[in-house]
Amino acid sequence: MSISDKIKSINKRIAIPVFAAPMYLVTGPQLVISACKSGIVGVLPTSNAKTLTELENWLETITSGLKTHAKKKPSHSPPWAVNIVVHSSSKRFEDDLNLIKNYKPEIVITALGSPARVTRQVHDYGGMVFADVSSVEYAKKALNAGADGLVLISSGAGGHTGSLTGFSFVPAVRSFFKGPIVLGGGIVNGAGIRALQILGANFAYMGTKFIATKESLASHEYKRMIIDSTEADIMTSDYFTGVAANYLTKSIIKEGIDPKTINVSENKKFDSSVKSKAWFDIWSAGQGVRNINEIQTVKNVIRQLKKEYEIS
Repeated sequence: MSISDKIKSINKRIAIPVFAAPMYLVTGPQLVISACKSGIVGVLPTSNAKTLTELENWLETITSGLKTHAKKKPSHSPPWAVNIVVHSSSKRFEDDLNLIKNYKPEIVITALGSPARVTRQVHDYGGMVFADVSSVEYAKKALNAGADGLVLISSGAGGHTGSLTGFSFVPAVRSFFKGPIVLGGGIVNGAGIRALQILGANFAYMGTKFIATKESLASHEYKRMIIDSTEADIMTSDYFTGVAANYLTKSIIKEGIDPKTINVSENKKFDSSVKSKAWFDIWSAGQGVRNINEIQTVKNVIRQLKKEYEIS
């Protein structure tokens, strides 16, 4: 089956064109299962499992849970996907990849490196490889390395973020790539999903929207901070990890750090005490955080997005 036919098949099985973006320390198997059952693509980051055994248990939980759902509603069974870090520093890469080959998710999304490390193995079982990229240059490199689709991380995205707006990023990539594009960065509602399709993307990549859900692994304090924050409470910095990311300013202050004193260029050697706080104690969110006002189930979040999408 061609990539185009696979995307058409996915579109027939989803309620709205959305991926629940993988979030470090936030996305777990229940979020993925609920996302898929509610009509979107759920994505599990393999790095969230502390051990290989835990990852295998999670993959088994997801596949068995969705297999039961697919039997009941075969025409409404969105695919699930995994996100794998392909950087050479990933000590568990080969083991994680072997589990991916065993459980065969329809889509594998690579991060922090070339998708070439997984393309052959994923293609062998019939899966597609999408590459997470933050620039036009990286998009071209990913396609040359065999990626079937691209996840464009634009400015405003939670976690590691891009510098281009979606309005410039998508047209730039569309000038040389006609395949599937997933766009992430500040997408907050159904109108935003509709807009990115008009722009030329196929799917939305939404993460922040799902942090304050009952199924997420985020702490209650993190969820409350999401609800109580606006775009004015988001700051972009590479101070904590060496790569630009969007953080909740309140979480930085909570750890006794004055955001005004952070110099982007001074922490290149990474004080371990500061680096360890990123994600664990210093929390991330995208610029669309104002749109989140309560802790909900994933099902209810998607139901509202679907209503907004249909009237846009």
